[in-house]
Amino acid sequence: MTNHQLRPLKVNAQTGEPFLQLRDHTNIIITPPSPEDVPVMVPYHNDPRVCDCLGERPLFPYTIEHAKEFFSITKDASDELLKHLDDAREQPEPIILENCPVLAIREVHEDGTDTYIGDIGFMRCMLGELLTTEGVFDWENKKLREEENNKLATGDPRIIWSFGAPSHHGRGIMTDAVRTMLHEWGVPRMRIRHMWVSTFTDNEASVKVVKGKMRGVNALEWKYDA
Repeated sequence: MTNHQLRPLKVNAQTGEPFLQLRDHTNIIITPPSPEDVPVMVPYHNDPRVCDCLGERPLFPYTIEHAKEFFSITKDASDELLKHLDDAREQPEPIILENCPVLAIREVHEDGTDTYIGDIGFMRCMLGELLTTEGVFDWENKKLREEENNKLATGDPRIIWSFGAPSHHGRGIMTDAVRTMLHEWGVPRMRIRHMWVSTFTDNEASVKVVKGKMRGVNALEWKYDA
């Protein structure tokens, strides 16, 4: 019998692996990390269209050791979350978790095989300069506000979140992945109610330097509308 605590995740009948199916791109699923992803991560993260979107100091060149370390961290985190869900299988109400146990995005082909095409994940917001009630940048208290945000207990609706979802596919897959994970899992199973996300722009007037390039930044805010 399928553990009701996994909902809205589905379970692969052949492998027993949980997955989240995207709302619009139904041939795209999000699963726990797999060791087979490790060698694929290297060319993926070294693609300029991806690594240029990974923050101020992306790991470049991205090596097999980087991929192994990332897999180890994410696999342990996924396993722990799945264990919490399994331990709570007798509880009637869905439990609230700190994160989502699936993060590897895969494109499923007609023959049933799949291809790793990226990853996605929630994280507590690291844009402390934006965590104000005045709606202005507060660099002086950036670290303090991040520490306060990190101290809030799992499920606290006051937590401000962010996410990572690099993409170069141009097919709307990552947009769909973010929306699906946020509304299907983040809102009901993590009580996400507020997010700040930064994205790079191509503006000449820049505030960040990435791999020696000046990059503009958009700061985007999202709030849950019940």
